[in-house]
Amino acid sequence: MAALALVLGMALPASADHATRPHTQNIHALGHSPQPGTFAVPDGQRTVNSDIAFWGTLAFNGNYDGFRIIDISEPGDPRLVSWTHCNGDQGDIVVWQSILVRSWNTKRATPRDCDGHTVPAGWEGVHVFDISNPADPALVASVELPCGSHTLTLAPDLANGRVVVYSNNSSSSGCGVGLDLAGQNALGDFMDVIAVPLADPAGASLIHREPLAGPTDATVRSGCHDAAVILGDVNLAACASADTTNVFDIGDNATAGGSLADPELLYTVSEPGVDGHAGRWHSAAFTWDGKVLVLGWEPGGGAAAECEATDPPVKKSMFFYDAQTGAKLGQWTLPRPQSAEENCTIHNYNIVPLRSGRYVAVSGNYQAGTWVSDFTDPASPATVAWSDPPPLVATQLGGAWSSYWYNNFVFESEITKGLNVLRVSDPRLAGAPVLGHLNPQTQEFTIG
Repeated sequence: MAALALVLGMALPASADHATRPHTQNIHALGHSPQPGTFAVPDGQRTVNSDIAFWGTLAFNGNYDGFRIIDISEPGDPRLVSWTHCNGDQGDIVVWQSILVRSWNTKRATPRDCDGHTVPAGWEGVHVFDISNPADPALVASVELPCGSHTLTLAPDLANGRVVVYSNNSSSSGCGVGLDLAGQNALGDFMDVIAVPLADPAGASLIHREPLAGPTDATVRSGCHDAAVILGDVNLAACASADTTNVFDIGDNATAGGSLADPELLYTVSEPGVDGHAGRWHSAAFTWDGKVLVLGWEPGGGAAAECEATDPPVKKSMFFYDAQTGAKLGQWTLPRPQSAEENCTIHNYNIVPLRSGRYVAVSGNYQAGTWVSDFTDPASPATVAWSDPPPLVATQLGGAWSSYWYNNFVFESEITKGLNVLRVSDPRLAGAPVLGHLNPQTQEFTIG
């Protein structure tokens, strides 16, 4: 109890921080849903905030202890609807209609609790929830996976009455029991494919393990960290994997023959400096016309201050590639140096769905905060707006886990403080359609 009181006491000024931190004049702090948390407590007591998904006027904010459902119908005044507790770390989530799937990342030495159900020691995988009553979600299925689940990406497969979920284990660390590096890599070098029947989510199951190409360096741990999907006229998936990103055909590409349930490898991407020892490919996205692949990596594993003035550009950049060939087109480098006390990575981001043909990214970058970047010309990108919190005093680990555009607002999951809502006033963001829902790693249609 004393430790909890200390955490809460340290985080009380969170809402004020949101409005007063350094920022450009065209980005405005609107609303805040407080949820204090810190990594400076033992595993099993952490309540830090992770990724976000959206359905209608609800935001689903992942947490190291479950997920929160937040009513965002009034962006200036987001209201907590419920908090479902599930005591496994990371807590990446995807949603579809009345279904939410959540990652459970790591084996635990002792049993844990998930929504009142016991999670046995040594178990890892995904949990499936019925969220038809947002005030009281219910756990309906548990799918055990060979190497656990660090992140999730959803693809609707409505013709078959289901959603397909790509589960990514981040790295082979901990895969299996008593295995050496080669054995763990052999078990972990996959993207797991899960099917969740819409009429019977309790019947969710692992239906396929898609092998990955790489890593290029055999001493690097294998495994897909996160994946991006674009459907519509493009039908590609990109797995940000170790030192070798994999790009797959997932349907209707005549020369490849892949499908949602069984992707087919098209090519791989490697970048000098992304060596797999200092970090891993972390995130992927596509422009909405499917022409550009956007990749980011995580030097220092998310805990290090890798955005200092003395750090090379490769450590603090977002990279742009031709989505058909993998040829490099350019990169955007964070222009505002961070201090030695601030963990920093170009972490989780999405691309604004603009009819204008512009390419604009919204990114969450740990303690560098939220940045908006125009890369319509990938060889000459420009910063549009930013909101950058001052360094945390109590702990280095914090900042924006994820920042995403959704229906003309920017939603930022701040690790130690909760969900922030911002608005960017800039003509380069004009003309985006209103979406009925969004899993930020999934683009269900194409524009242009």
